Amino acid sequence: MKIKNILPLLLFLTSFSIFAQSGKIDEKREKIKAFKVSFLTTELELTSTEAEKFWPIYNAYDDKQYELKYLKMKTYLRQLKDENLKNLTDKEATTLLSQIESTDKEIYQLREKYMNSLKKVLPAKKILLLKKSEDDFNRKLLQQYRDKGKD
Repeated sequence: MKIKNILPLLLFLTSFSIFAQSGKIDEKREKIKAFKVSFLTTELELTSTEAEKFWPIYNAYDDKQYELKYLKMKTYLRQLKDENLKNLTDKEATTLLSQIESTDKEIYQLREKYMNSLKKVLPAKKILLLKKSEDDFNRKLLQQYRDKGKD
């Protein structure tokens, strides 16, 4: 097996054991982010020029996406728990639905802006490889989580 194939796996497995021991969500997020950067760097084989332009775009997008998806939407979703949902008035439900739709639009616009920025610094083939690599990383992370739960 080539070192290119082994290195990301070793980094991922090593990092996940550290991840499993950490108790703080922000620490876990930062560790996962570091492992993801390592994984993507290996998978994408970016030139130094590409990397210099790519990472600031990617990191800004990732941070904003996290803010929208996990911090903002989490607030809305708390209100959708059964006991809260039953007690919502129609006006409150309409307001909450509008907020969710607005956040969905922000996420879509962010993704569109991100793709346009990427097209300026990476060839289309590497953008597709990025998408595939992100999906692969997420599957591996989910599998690690599932495997950990079996212990």
